[in-house]
Amino acid sequence: MKRPLVLATLAVLAGAAPAAARAAERTLSVAAAANLKIAMQALKEEFEAERPGVEVAVTTGASGNFLAQIQNGAPFDVFFSADREYAQKLVEAGLASGDGEVVYAIGTLVVWTPKGSAIALEEKGLAALTAPAVNRIAIANPAVAPYGRAAEAALRAANLLEPLKDRLVLGQNVSQAAQFAQSGAAEAAFIPLSLTFSPALRDGRVYPIPASSYPTLEQSAVVLRAARSPALAKAFVAFVTGPKGKAILTRHGYALP
Repeated sequence: MKRPLVLATLAVLAGAAPAAARAAERTLSVAAAANLKIAMQALKEEFEAERPGVEVAVTTGASGNFLAQIQNGAPFDVFFSADREYAQKLVEAGLASGDGEVVYAIGTLVVWTPKGSAIALEEKGLAALTAPAVNRIAIANPAVAPYGRAAEAALRAANLLEPLKDRLVLGQNVSQAAQFAQSGAAEAAFIPLSLTFSPALRDGRVYPIPASSYPTLEQSAVVLRAARSPALAKAFVAFVTGPKGKAILTRHGYALP
């Protein structure tokens, strides 16, 4: 290769590196528990509106699956878990800073049934799920989803886990559990109150489960040590836990810590 061409190529590469670094500083990759699907869209839009040029890329799923992905090097900057356990495991593994672990919301578990459902939850409570017409009850997989574990705890507290275990169908996360009931694949679903604000579920019936029957769903966020732009990641967590973020979370059915 001729010397002038070599020099020109090196100059292009030298200019590309700072440009790529600047792009990384303006892009945030967020792993968010599936219960945040609706609220996180509003949080993302408001944050981006305050910071022109910043892009927040959100991936939602089961918190336990994100734990495994991050442990295996998935390139996320921030993790919003559905509980504190998974976030703290990342801190213990040295993959997130313990100083930055913060509870941003308290989740609420409900039973969702389609509009017109004959399941008498308001009259009989969770015992109504034992009716012969209830063949399938959807919950998120307890092995990876805190809301799935909360659903099991609520059924156990009502002495219904054993009688209903053969009727339980597991979603990969709470969004899939909601889809099972919304589509008719299940007659009812244990899901977060926050998901009932989606257009697909808004017209359904919502039965709040007594909070005393399942562990408090303290939802926690951490900035990952591998974050490409720690300052931007910290700014997003601060926004979520600040006045505007709290207002958005409250509107979507969350209690505040």
